[in-house]
Amino acid sequence: MTLLSTLSPKHSGDKGMEYNLFTLKEHPEMASDFDAMNEAGWPTFMLYDEVAIQYYSQVVEIFPQFQFCIADESGTVMACCNSVPFYWDGTEEGLPAGWDHVFMKSIEDYHQGRVPNTVSALAIVIHPSYRGKGISGIMLDALKGIVKSHSIEQLVAPVRPSSKSKYPLIPMDKYVHWQNDKGDSFDPWIRTHLRAGAKIVKLAPESMKINGTVADWESWTNMKFPESGTYIVPGALVPVTIDVEKNEGRYVEPNVWIQHFI
Repeated sequence: MTLLSTLSPKHSGDKGMEYNLFTLKEHPEMASDFDAMNEAGWPTFMLYDEVAIQYYSQVVEIFPQFQFCIADESGTVMACCNSVPFYWDGTEEGLPAGWDHVFMKSIEDYHQGRVPNTVSALAIVIHPSYRGKGISGIMLDALKGIVKSHSIEQLVAPVRPSSKSKYPLIPMDKYVHWQNDKGDSFDPWIRTHLRAGAKIVKLAPESMKINGTVADWESWTNMKFPESGTYIVPGALVPVTIDVEKNEGRYVEPNVWIQHFI
């Protein structure tokens, strides 16, 4: 974790926790912290999404004001968020197909001169040392603040449910309706969004696609795939399909579109 030498004004979050927020526009030298946080926070295979590999550097360059981290009082980075502005007509049908599509659409809209009216979160990653301390709610509030500061009133996210990987054989359309003993959403990350006033809009059944050779998948998962079939791998929300004859593995991740009201 990096120490931020020059801190921005303090903010107060849940339970009185004080933190400092900075964007890449203010501190471009902190771009490496986003990379380090993503590497620490995601399963290895998630870092090989072809869309992200192609477009991430453009997102950081074009939209630095929508990429932010928070740090504690010592300057230690606790969590980071990537997000992008784009144009959305407000209808369910008009939402991008998912994570990959909104990534590309934000860049396309920018180059075509479309004025954005919506921001989509791409990822909120909390360092393992700070998980379970209410940081997720703080990050959502911070993101809402950034969206509002740019006079944008719509915030959406193709949410990756945090506990879905424990239940990879359960269809997403069933999983999102599970409830805990208190009648709240069973999934912690979905629950955090709903408690913040959001609503579920619809599923994104093909939100992200990751392809690789059999050797790639064996390296990413530290597993062996002796024959073709579907495999449950750590961190995946659904099984991965391996075709040994074609020497390819394919992962199609479903997400859940959630909308916040600014």
